[in-house]
Amino acid sequence: MEIIVETFWARGEASSSGIRVRALPGQGLSTTLRVECSRSMRKEHPVGTLFRLDVKLIHREGTPLLYAHHAAPFEKVSSEEAQRFIATLYGRNKATS
Repeated sequence: MEIIVETFWARGEASSSGIRVRALPGQGLSTTLRVECSRSMRKEHPVGTLFRLDVKLIHREGTPLLYAHHAAPFEKVSSEEAQRFIATLYGRNKATS
């Protein structure tokens, strides 16, 4: 499934990565789900950057997460593009940047 995600600082989370990725609201997914994806995508763009990304829901050691292969293509999008994408696919305009 293709969704809009954002990078954010993972303060207080048990993670070896300081920058994590989550789905934007309004896409039928919990924003507490983390996205496992390309490290370069996270490191080459400022925190808060929005991307369109193809993911699948998996469970790792009993924990649900969204997974995108490390070589999966991604597209950087603006806040307006993200809102339009979510409104078109999900009938709402709840994306935030």
